[in-house]
Amino acid sequence: MRRFLMALAALPALAVPAAAQTDPARLFSAEQRAAIIEILREALRTDPSILADAIAAMQAAEQDLEQARLRDTIAANAEALFRDPGDPSLGAERAAVTLVEFTDYRCPYCRRMHPVVAELLRREPGVRVVVKEIPILGPASVLAARAALAAHAQGRFPAFHDALMRLRGEPDEAALLQLAAETGLDPVRLQRDMMGEAVTRRLNANLQLAQALGIQGTPAYVVGETLLAGAVPLERLREAVAAARPGR
Repeated sequence: MRRFLMALAALPALAVPAAAQTDPARLFSAEQRAAIIEILREALRTDPSILADAIAAMQAAEQDLEQARLRDTIAANAEALFRDPGDPSLGAERAAVTLVEFTDYRCPYCRRMHPVVAELLRREPGVRVVVKEIPILGPASVLAARAALAAHAQGRFPAFHDALMRLRGEPDEAALLQLAAETGLDPVRLQRDMMGEAVTRRLNANLQLAQALGIQGTPAYVVGETLLAGAVPLERLREAVAAARPGR
């Protein structure tokens, strides 16, 4: 890069007419433009890292723009993300930090993260996990998400959520009713509530929120201004929680 800048500096001084100063196309003559292009070509031939550096700089700028867009989107949707009283949640009721988990009960990575999130709650006092059901893996996913929200209406979400994440096999109607009985739910009410309009509205709102955030799969986590996609290590979650704590 230094060689390229020195070559440009070696160009003869240019007397630019005042009229050309407002018209970039007239700043250089055809011969001068050709000379600059040749300098660029020669610089790239002798030092290809110039191009790699330029591409890296462009990618970094794009990432910065995307992060800024994401922060703005999280801020614009903060109420729906962190403070919706209708959302089921785990952990502390009066939380210093709220982490939002977008999940699907048929997602193997969500199942893998279930004990990780439990360990996060054990190690990090004052953390609340809001669970946003986004059933994206077919009809059985939708059925399981509906049942979980219906369990929330009965005040038994944590136990039912844990049972669903540990379930072996498909979450079909028979399996869901069995889990309802095992976790102290009223199965008749569960069947009625899970098909209700309130559950439908919440699932649609969750999916729209995930789309606004650019979430393309499960699991995904939002804490503070950070979005973490996929199955992430416990320490990464703890770092994000620490960064989101008040006073940081």
